[in-house]
Amino acid sequence: MATARAAFAADGLDLPVREIARRAGIGVATVYRHFPSREDLIAAVLAEQVTRCEEEMRAALADPDSRRALRGTILRFAEQQVRDRVLNEALLGSHAAGAAFTEQRRAHTQGFARLVERARHDGAVRQGVSIEDTRVALRAISSFRALPAERASTIPRLTDLLLSGVLTEE
Repeated sequence: MATARAAFAADGLDLPVREIARRAGIGVATVYRHFPSREDLIAAVLAEQVTRCEEEMRAALADPDSRRALRGTILRFAEQQVRDRVLNEALLGSHAAGAAFTEQRRAHTQGFARLVERARHDGAVRQGVSIEDTRVALRAISSFRALPAERASTIPRLTDLLLSGVLTEE
């Protein structure tokens, strides 16, 4: 799974199973024994990605420091846009494999709204900044994943600028 995740993230979801098996140092039959089709392997990799995002959201919601929780969530989101470009495109874009995770994405969106609302209540979000404003910031960050890898390296700078616009001074 780790090899498949890294391979898909680096080279795209069209990468042949035989190449993933080669990188993992196993036979193609071994991969197919666990994942009858490439689509099954893609679905498993995406499910792992979604599970990690769910765990991160639960941890953020449990964090008593709303500023730290919101800031950390936005930073992790930005890091994932750089590191997991192809996987995120499949989950958030029009790839057929991403459609299976609609409910999880909806729950994640609701969790993010709770984070923002809690941070607003605690005074950690600038006055006048709405939940929709923070979603626009996330969309701005995610739009950079379509850039070539060398240009997507500007995502951390964009994230810093957006955080400055969303969060109040400490």
